[in-house]
Amino acid sequence: MLLLGIDVGTSSIKVSVVDAATQQCIASAQYPDQEAEIKALQPGWAEQSPDSWWHYTQLALQKANATRTYNPTNIAAIGIAYQMHGLVCVDAGCQPLRDSIIWCDSRAVELGNQAFDAIGPEKCLLHLLNSPGNFTASKLAWVKQHEPETYSRINKVMLPGDYIALRLTGQATTSISALSEGVFWDFRENTLSKDVFGHYSLEESFIPEVRNVFAPHGTLKADVASHLGLKPGIPVAYKAGDQPNNALSLNVLQPGEVAATAGTSGVIYAVSDQLTYDPLSRVNSFAHVNHTPENKRLGVLLCINGTGILNKWVRQVAGAGLSYKAINEQAATIAPGSQGLTMLPFGNGAERMLENRMVQAHIQGIDFNLHTPAHLFRAAQEGIAFAFRYGLDIMRGNGIHPSVIRAGRANMFLSPVFAQSFVNATQVPVQLYHNDGSVGAALGAGIGAGIYTNEAEAFSNMQVLQTIEPTDAGLYNTLYQQWNEVLMRHLSAPAL
Repeated sequence: MLLLGIDVGTSSIKVSVVDAATQQCIASAQYPDQEAEIKALQPGWAEQSPDSWWHYTQLALQKANATRTYNPTNIAAIGIAYQMHGLVCVDAGCQPLRDSIIWCDSRAVELGNQAFDAIGPEKCLLHLLNSPGNFTASKLAWVKQHEPETYSRINKVMLPGDYIALRLTGQATTSISALSEGVFWDFRENTLSKDVFGHYSLEESFIPEVRNVFAPHGTLKADVASHLGLKPGIPVAYKAGDQPNNALSLNVLQPGEVAATAGTSGVIYAVSDQLTYDPLSRVNSFAHVNHTPENKRLGVLLCINGTGILNKWVRQVAGAGLSYKAINEQAATIAPGSQGLTMLPFGNGAERMLENRMVQAHIQGIDFNLHTPAHLFRAAQEGIAFAFRYGLDIMRGNGIHPSVIRAGRANMFLSPVFAQSFVNATQVPVQLYHNDGSVGAALGAGIGAGIYTNEAEAFSNMQVLQTIEPTDAGLYNTLYQQWNEVLMRHLSAPAL
């Protein structure tokens, strides 16, 4: 029996086909091969076409099918992971009314700040666990205010993964986890937030039917099944945002367990059984995949928008023609500290951990006679590691003290320089696993479809590939303090 996982990323769509018995991936593919376009119509904006996600999903699955390593008709369930916080608006015919305003778009920050003040900080934090900030509800309010004709035609609003499930099944559904990441959910009342909908004058009818994360969210339509070579009627049995899904794929489900990722954005994700919140909403609490009102499981999420996207930018600017493996090797030839070269990675929209400020990226201390592209490569990776340390210190201030962090050996954790810098900066060991968002989504589908009796069975074959222990604590603490001084100067500078 096979399981299909679909990971709707910012850069590409990846699919994996997993053998349910062994939990091993037998085929995977992604589309496009190069990073997908992010449309920036104005500074601070970021949009993608929902139909492009659907197009890429079909092409990625067709690529996987073309490997002929499995029979597509043996796929028994589908799971979906997706980039969080995006807004998809569809009409009565289930067609998108505009491009999706995605996670790193900053246009709704001020609307969210106004809502936070109007509803009241204490009430927001107690009930929403967050400021409305720049999340999906605020993006919908922006559409209402600036695009009233589009707003008037909305039938349903959803997250990116909900839209892909809609195209597969013809059915619109959502979950408490998805609603919480959009800051639509009241955790104290266990219902849609009257405060958010009332303040923004939004229609509750826009919200699809709410189901559990691990549950059937519709069955595959016959015409779609025929086009993709799959069996009609199989369930989409799991949907989750990419960070809760990453935690699932690392078997991070219980209080005290912590996961991390370092892709386009960077995340530390800790599980708590308390309705916890940060007073300044610099880190955010959402319902985890296994959350229920009776058995609370919150994912406390630190997000750094500017992570792998800085590494990509430096490669484009200073490493044209080089692979990521090559720039990692060059970075390793430079001593820690990059000989005084410092980078702040905050060039991908407003950063929540910096109280939604647009600090932008900065490079400081360049010596034209000393620094080479290799210095830039190392300074970028160290700057990202120090940003993680800054965010983890905020989480520590909120009572989260991880003894170990689990991560997949992927993206920036493929770089020994970054991985060791992360561990040395945070002084927390990292366990690396062979994990993948699309594989996690497939295993989630196995849980939701009842193929596995519980989460433990779905991840019974997980093994640690490598454990990285901290070294050079004194040196990296000094380097971090120097980096932090640069950040503080930029945070105190007047806005342009």
